[in-house]
Amino acid sequence: MVQTMWSDAFDLHSHSTNSDGEHSVDTVAKLMAAAGVKHWALTDHDTIAGWDQAEKAALEVGIDFIPGVEITCEPGLPIVEEEMTLWGRDRAPTSWHLLAYFPSATFSPQQRADFANWLAPLGESRGPRMEQMVALANQHGLNIDIKAVFARADGSVGRPHLADEIIAQGYATDRQEVFDQWLGDGRPLAIVRKKPSIEEAAAAVHASGGFVSLAHPIYYGVPVGPLVQHCKSAGVDAIECFHRSHPDPYRHALLMAVRDGGLSSTCGSDFHGQSYQQSPGNMPLPLSDLPPSLSL
Repeated sequence: MVQTMWSDAFDLHSHSTNSDGEHSVDTVAKLMAAAGVKHWALTDHDTIAGWDQAEKAALEVGIDFIPGVEITCEPGLPIVEEEMTLWGRDRAPTSWHLLAYFPSATFSPQQRADFANWLAPLGESRGPRMEQMVALANQHGLNIDIKAVFARADGSVGRPHLADEIIAQGYATDRQEVFDQWLGDGRPLAIVRKKPSIEEAAAAVHASGGFVSLAHPIYYGVPVGPLVQHCKSAGVDAIECFHRSHPDPYRHALLMAVRDGGLSSTCGSDFHGQSYQQSPGNMPLPLSDLPPSLSL
């Protein structure tokens, strides 16, 4: 009987203050190491601003750093309401997220520059979008200073930074309240921005020597069979089967579908910060299911 080797040494999904995380890159690296993580990817939203510091921080704490980014894309398939109900999801997002990884062995300086040029407009579009959202907030009677919002972001500014400023000004008590009332999809301050398709993002990453994995697929309200087939046809290399939001039955069904479809699997805590009652690491997965460039 073949024994399946599992490992909890990987955490391939985390965020810092360069996007919507609570902690600095240095702090995230230290928390990862303390949790027993040996191979860590920083995947801030639509920005690679934290890569250089993450590489230094990982070296200092004795862990391997894998450059990554979480790319905001257009949805790949329509929502299936029965699937949302099955897993207790009340609202699907208006975007799918694609995790891109660039293991150093396959990533040249020129490829990094090419990818940075492709990604830059996605991050830059967040600035004008935030200005529009703040203008809307003030029209709705919320006295918000745009400079204070931008000051909360070390890199890519996003809705969580605006949410924190709304809280700081006394208009809400926590992020959930802000998103439910103001910033969630379809709410008064939400503004949709142009996003690449899954196919476009995957192609850009592949051209720069990386690979991609679909993040937290349970969010999208699509049954695992059609989801895997769509990812395969779109050029996606892997799916994040092991995510903190996935209950065991979903994780198992997804892993079986991913294997049947010939794709790889990744794992990630999607760590944003300790004040959200989140912990880094502790995301075991079968080593044989990892993408080839990450296999030990």
